[in-house]
Amino acid sequence: MKWKLAPSLGLIIALAVPSVGFSQSVKFGDNKSEYANDGECDDRRFIGQGMATSLDEDDNFHDANDCRKLYRAGMIKLTSEKLGRAATNCSKIKFGNNSSKWARDGECDDARFDGPGSDGIIAVDDVMKDARDCKRQCQAGNIWLRTAAQ
Repeated sequence: MKWKLAPSLGLIIALAVPSVGFSQSVKFGDNKSEYANDGECDDRRFIGQGMATSLDEDDNFHDANDCRKLYRAGMIKLTSEKLGRAATNCSKIKFGNNSSKWARDGECDDARFDGPGSDGIIAVDDVMKDARDCKRQCQAGNIWLRTAAQ
C-alpha cells in the first residue's frame, strides 16, 4: 500500500500500487525451451536488456526462469501490440536495405517489428536488412514496432 494525500478532499487515501513483485500476473510458463536457464530471456513476448539476440516464437512461455528473473530485476517488460501499433508510422521508419539472406521472402525478419507479417524467428543481425518485406508488411498493417508495455 502507498499513501497519498488528496488535498482537495482533505483526506489521506490508500492506493494499491504494484511493485516489481507484480510478476504474479505475468504467465511465464515452463522451462521447456532448449535455451532455458542460460541467463537470457528467449520469450519473444518480452523486450529489453537481457533478451537473446535471436527470438523464436516457439520459445514463448518456455523460458520461465530466465524471463522471470530479468522481469523482476526490471530489465525486461512485456511487449504491447496496442502501444506498438500506436508508435508505428511506416512513412517515418528507416527500413534499411535488403542485405539479409531472408530478404524478399515476404515476411519481415527485422527484430524491431512484431505481428503476423513478421517471421517466426527474428534476430538482431537482421535489423534494417529486410527493407522491402518490412515496408510492405508495415504498410499493410501486418507488423508494428516492438514496444514495451508501460
